[in-house]
Amino acid sequence: MKPLQSILFGVALRQVIGNIQLDVNGIQIDSRKITPGSVFVAIKGVQVDGYTFIATAIEKGATVIVCEQLPLNIVDGITYLVVENASEAVAIVAHQFYNEPSTKLKLVGVTGTNGKTTVATLLFKLFTELGYKCGLISTVQNQIGSEIIPATHTTPDAIQLNALLDKMVQMGCTHVFMECSSHAIHQHRITGLQFVGGAFTNITHDHLDYHKTFEEYVNVKKAFFDHLPSSAFALSNLDDKNGANMLMNTKAKKLTYALHAPANYKGKILENQLTGLVMLVNDVEVHCRLIGTFNAYNFLAVYGIAIQLGEPIEKVLITLSALTGAEGRFDYIISPNNIIGIVDYAHTPDALENVLSTIAKLRKGDEDVITVVGCGGDRDKTKRPIMAQVACDLSTKVFLTSDNPRSEDPNIILSDMEQGLSSAAKRKYIKIVDRREAIKAAISFAKAGDIILVAGKGHEKYQDVKGVKTHFDDKEELQNLFNELLK
Repeated sequence: MKPLQSILFGVALRQVIGNIQLDVNGIQIDSRKITPGSVFVAIKGVQVDGYTFIATAIEKGATVIVCEQLPLNIVDGITYLVVENASEAVAIVAHQFYNEPSTKLKLVGVTGTNGKTTVATLLFKLFTELGYKCGLISTVQNQIGSEIIPATHTTPDAIQLNALLDKMVQMGCTHVFMECSSHAIHQHRITGLQFVGGAFTNITHDHLDYHKTFEEYVNVKKAFFDHLPSSAFALSNLDDKNGANMLMNTKAKKLTYALHAPANYKGKILENQLTGLVMLVNDVEVHCRLIGTFNAYNFLAVYGIAIQLGEPIEKVLITLSALTGAEGRFDYIISPNNIIGIVDYAHTPDALENVLSTIAKLRKGDEDVITVVGCGGDRDKTKRPIMAQVACDLSTKVFLTSDNPRSEDPNIILSDMEQGLSSAAKRKYIKIVDRREAIKAAISFAKAGDIILVAGKGHEKYQDVKGVKTHFDDKEELQNLFNELLK
């Protein structure tokens, strides 16, 4: 139980009705989770309007209602707190209810379109190897030391997030590395948290179904750095055209990394092979197990963060060089007849181009590159034809297929992908709606030495069709179909 007054510091209250001198035992934005003595925060979400559940929350025992507008029916004995922004308020209240957990941790946020998961995961692995007990909050999974907690969103809601951070404190974590998605920043899920540092990877075409314009998407990412305190550091990729912009208004210590521009953490690729990268990092030669130019940037980001957190240069480089990236990020397997299969989460035009460009550099001769790719339903439709064109431009053969169609008809998604394809591209692709059959067909077209890229789902272990999630793992499917070659 917590006194209500003690968790309201920093909340912009416009009106108070009822008693604030009472104790509360929890905060919820989901009325189904209400227990007697709870605070219910009514948020008008993108898909659900929390105001329609105020009466239900009260019936289930909520004693405090936080809202931006008073409901028509005011119930006696209930405390109503009218706030400027309910999403911001719940984040501040949750942080205080869970004893301000971020102030007891070295919390680092990673934002950008691509690379967030790899950077956060590598940081978690690195600092664990360096002897710290760490927490990870990522798209793939949340982790406390060796305990794995499945992730449902890139960043949990503010209540779940603060509860998770509090659990990390209780279990002895000292460092936490966290992906900060544009949705989480915009929806105030991370508001009130105290970060010791933040990193920007890059920004490309994505989430325009939510943000509407690319400028708004950029500004949301930038807001993360704008709110960092002067005690924190802000590390940005200077090779990205928005990299300098991210640092423009931050109070934090400004730092940069790059392969091409002068920067605090400067890299140069010497070798790029399937066995890994050889690169110069501030003039020190490093061999690492990561593959591709995009991973050279990820390596520099992790290195820069580690140095800013006070770790010795030599120890960081030695430890980091032995680590592998996140699951489903340029994950590769080789078939019995020497076909190379690569599974990658690339689900934006830029990410797909990066992966295919890396594959092109790894080719030793005239090997075919066969790409299996789709686009998710109920998401940014404008990227669909771009994804298909990128795949066709950089592949020998392309199989357009289902990703997570969600509520949409997969045939319509594939038709959207086909729109605008050049004449040359139209001669390269085959459309197969069933993802398993598409992967199987790709293998049937491949010969020894060829490279098959299965893009879009990466680490995901399901396919979402009409609200039903059924098991589907790209790497597992690829491995099983490869194994059939032995029969």
